[in-house]
Amino acid sequence: MSATPVSPVERPIGIAPGVAAFATLTPTLPPATHTNSYALGEREILLVEPATPHEAEQRAFVEWARGLASGGRTLRAIFVTHHHIDHVAGAQALSEELRLPLLAHRETALRLGDAWRPELGHRHLDDGDVIELDGPTPQRWEALHTPGHAPGHLCLHEPKLGALGVGDMVASVGTILIEPQDGHMQTYLEQLRRLSELGAKTALPAHGSAIDEPSAWFDHYVSHRKMREAKVLFSVQQLKRAGLDELVALAYDDTPREIWGLAKLSLEAHLIKLLDDGLVQREGHSYLPEAST
Repeated sequence: MSATPVSPVERPIGIAPGVAAFATLTPTLPPATHTNSYALGEREILLVEPATPHEAEQRAFVEWARGLASGGRTLRAIFVTHHHIDHVAGAQALSEELRLPLLAHRETALRLGDAWRPELGHRHLDDGDVIELDGPTPQRWEALHTPGHAPGHLCLHEPKLGALGVGDMVASVGTILIEPQDGHMQTYLEQLRRLSELGAKTALPAHGSAIDEPSAWFDHYVSHRKMREAKVLFSVQQLKRAGLDELVALAYDDTPREIWGLAKLSLEAHLIKLLDDGLVQREGHSYLPEAST
């Protein structure tokens, strides 16, 4: 582990009764620099996102968690939204230090390798599983399997609070990358619509501040992706036969050239969806419009 200094961000931040955020420095994508962990519950506490790989940041996380446990409160477990490094880099160290089990979807557990140890009580969660937290105002957090960004991505929903832990489904700083290896654009859009229909009052993202009335934000993400899809399709039609380098220059001409490497991953995800929809075809490394388009 590196000896990165403790991050100077404000933390913890109280969001609602029984909901607090604790940001740690992580190897995430810019412009984000931190990943939010959360403490859910009043008497029984569920920690969300064992994110940071940095030793000093892990010490700060442990100190925060143990402070929560003072006064008779009980730490129950550590919930993992998905397997990307800026969400699980501290999973093994924090779980062992706090002696808490990890809770994650099976697809996430498969990608955690040695950090996933069922003998320590680590447990799989699936869509519809509920985590009940006792307290003056009991909380019931329902796990929602929301793949699209990652195969095992889980959100958490507490209807009475109107709170929704969204991991990397949306962010209030930067954007969310859908890459071909882990992601699937059509599935991601379907899950954004599902989250929008919940009508939550507050979303708790992994990156950036809490989002009020998040349904509008989910809808905005869908609209933005559909706009980009239309631009990708137009680019294929205009160029007739083109590879990724040519397409990214046209379809992402409104983004800085220095992030075209990341944009190319998103471009591929859009092209896969367009291939599935029958709107483009592929020959070798080139993409062409379908004859009917």
